[in-house]
Amino acid sequence: MRTLIVSAFVSLDGVMEAPGGEPGYRNSGWTFKDVAFDPAAYELKGREQHETAALLLGRRSYEAFAPVWPTMDEFAGYNSMPRYVVSTTLDGDDKRWPATVLRSIDEVRRLKEGDGGPIAVHGSATLGAALADAGLVDRYHLLVFPLLLGAGKQLFSRTDKDATKLVLVEHEVYNNGIQKQVLDVQR
Repeated sequence: MRTLIVSAFVSLDGVMEAPGGEPGYRNSGWTFKDVAFDPAAYELKGREQHETAALLLGRRSYEAFAPVWPTMDEFAGYNSMPRYVVSTTLDGDDKRWPATVLRSIDEVRRLKEGDGGPIAVHGSATLGAALADAGLVDRYHLLVFPLLLGAGKQLFSRTDKDATKLVLVEHEVYNNGIQKQVLDVQR
């Protein structure tokens, strides 16, 4: 069974929308516009590329990343590993950044049940919430920013369900106030 890791930049109030400057959100770019840069805070992001074996994205994140990530040297690990995108609307993948299209959460479950190393989910708020609601998330890699953003896409769903217990396995606070939180889902 493969480990499924949801990795996210998130505000203290749970917003994960447009951290890198994506258009259409009032606080777009909040990770670099509103918090001083500290390279130490991003060590986890580099480590993820060495510790994961595949990348899983929702359609909107895939379409946003496909024209950009293949040109970025800092994403060489992700660019060389297998990629999967969950979508009911994509006809095929983007030739600039090929990925296997999965049509449902059940297909993700089958991928997770197969052989191989950990699978990382980046961005993909809707997908991440659906995976958590389906009980497929094993770990969270969070960089929690000292901001309250109010409205915006949330990391966690608002589904009425039993409590999900998490175990904090790694934590660090950086000079700029960002907190690294690595949490395992307790089953």
